[in-house]
Amino acid sequence: MRKLLIAGNWKMYLTFEEALTLASSIAEYSRGIDSVDVAIFPSAVYLNSISDNLKQSNIYVGAQNLHPEEEGAFTGEISAKMVLTSGGNMVILGHSERRHIFGESNEFICAKVKRALYSGLTPVLCIGEKLGQRDAGQTEDVLDSQLSGSLEGAALTAPNDLILAYEPVWAIGTGRNATPEQAQEAQAFVRDWLSTRCGDMAEKMRILYGGSVKPNNAVSLLSQPDVDGALVGGASLKQASFCDIIKVAVKITEEGK
Repeated sequence: MRKLLIAGNWKMYLTFEEALTLASSIAEYSRGIDSVDVAIFPSAVYLNSISDNLKQSNIYVGAQNLHPEEEGAFTGEISAKMVLTSGGNMVILGHSERRHIFGESNEFICAKVKRALYSGLTPVLCIGEKLGQRDAGQTEDVLDSQLSGSLEGAALTAPNDLILAYEPVWAIGTGRNATPEQAQEAQAFVRDWLSTRCGDMAEKMRILYGGSVKPNNAVSLLSQPDVDGALVGGASLKQASFCDIIKVAVKITEEGK
């Protein structure tokens, strides 16, 4: 059984004090939990303070984005080196909000993935279809295109080099989530795709589900054989709901899928 990962994407929420308090409370709850991995992705301007505050914890801290160039005149952007020297060890790339609001292409996302890998950051690559694409039966075509384009030429040599997150766009921030069966079907397709790219290593690679994950649906989603954790949005902004999802993951791990 692949080790479950519960990751919180805080997006553009929380004041500095709120972020520090939330990070500390999650760390306190997670103290002594080794069976499940926990990660948080705060705003980049909080990254250094939060990672410093969590040095003695077992929580991974990451950035929500980075630029593919090592450095340069890119006002407002952050580099992999900035993330690393601020204590980050992961980075979310290809999130639907970056793809569809900011117009990031597969090619641009691929350059970011390569930069993260080269720099020693673990990319959490997000993929997922829009509602119209699902209704038209194009889910697998969309996932294939995003995977192929976003990983073209990326060097993957170990299972932990990359984490994937299947996030159907129609389920992000809408209160509507994919059924456990829909999530499993899509994530099984992703694993099959990985097996053609990475061989046997695909069985050890983690694929998260994201899209309105909450404590009341976490059990059914995390119990699916190809769901290896959750990338949590809104529910990660409250200690109680996020830690309840961690609790579910620990129980599933203890009982086995």
